[in-house]
Amino acid sequence: MIKPFHIQDTLLGLKRNFSKREGNANGVLLISAGGLGDTVLFSLFAERFASLARDGEPVTVLLRNDAAKMAFVLPKSIGLEIVNFKDLRKSLTYRRKIANRLYRAHYRLIISTDQLRHPDLDEALIEMAAPEEAIAMEARSWPKYDAALKNNRQLFSRLYDSGPNRVDKVVRWNNFANWLTGSDNPPPKVKIDQGLVADASPGETPDILIQPFSAVNAKQSPVTLYKSIIESLPKGLSIAITGTPGDLNANPEYNQLLDLPGVTFDSSTFQELAPALKAANLVISVDTAAMHLAVALGAPTLCLASAAYVGEIVPYASDVTPDNAHVIYQTMACEGCLGKCHLEPIDDMYPCVAALDAERAVAKVKKLLFP
Repeated sequence: MIKPFHIQDTLLGLKRNFSKREGNANGVLLISAGGLGDTVLFSLFAERFASLARDGEPVTVLLRNDAAKMAFVLPKSIGLEIVNFKDLRKSLTYRRKIANRLYRAHYRLIISTDQLRHPDLDEALIEMAAPEEAIAMEARSWPKYDAALKNNRQLFSRLYDSGPNRVDKVVRWNNFANWLTGSDNPPPKVKIDQGLVADASPGETPDILIQPFSAVNAKQSPVTLYKSIIESLPKGLSIAITGTPGDLNANPEYNQLLDLPGVTFDSSTFQELAPALKAANLVISVDTAAMHLAVALGAPTLCLASAAYVGEIVPYASDVTPDNAHVIYQTMACEGCLGKCHLEPIDDMYPCVAALDAERAVAKVKKLLFP
């Protein structure tokens, strides 16, 4: 179905055909159009992708505006281009502004680092920029958009076959980076440069941080599970529930955790929260961005996960999992569905989440805190 922005894109493309940019193409743009958690994992490879720049050539990472909250984990030598994907789809004025800005930037090389791409969003940005060269992985099949994705193959001079959908994300990026650079590096452990995050002041951070919220409500364990964990702990430990005020508004039942002794709520941004994560004795989280950040910062981390992303994200592949990362999930015949659950929810949860055993979680928490 043709939308107004398709017409505008066509007209802007015709305009580009009759215009000429000054000077030679210069600069590398790395498009990372995933969410907050993906940005943490992408940061492991930012410098390897950036190594494709020529001497003195600037490197920029393009992030979605919602993922930009995690930009502090990227190397400081890399510039940022922030795009609001919602406005890119909804506002013709904004879309034209971004198109003109990317075209004027006159990039020599654009690397799309995502296997899952949208033809009208991140792929459209490449067409808007009209770089000298663009490289990507073969796009993941998306039935609604497969025809458009196939048509957009002409945007790229080279495409890398990164394998099936269920490949660990870190391993996939490592293979892509090896292909691009002609190297044969093993995949890295999930760990970022600790110097990117300041150390917390002694005595000013909680002993335990708990992130029970997810953008996908079906991935959230019930409040009773977290209550069981907290009530099993020795008195005197300080515990912070992390999230946004909106998380509590959307999940008012979790307010009861704040009535327990030693429990507070912390609505800090990820960058503000990072020193506390780095210093925590334990972080307990659903499989979400806070979990990836805590692991990457070296904090002992327990993920109470769904089985939806087994084989792709959580748990990590064994060769990229650091010693501080621990995952509990209920194995299922249908695991690895990538969020396309075909089963009836149980109390608004994925069945694999509803099946998580509280006693198992409590035992693991105690083992991690008191080895």
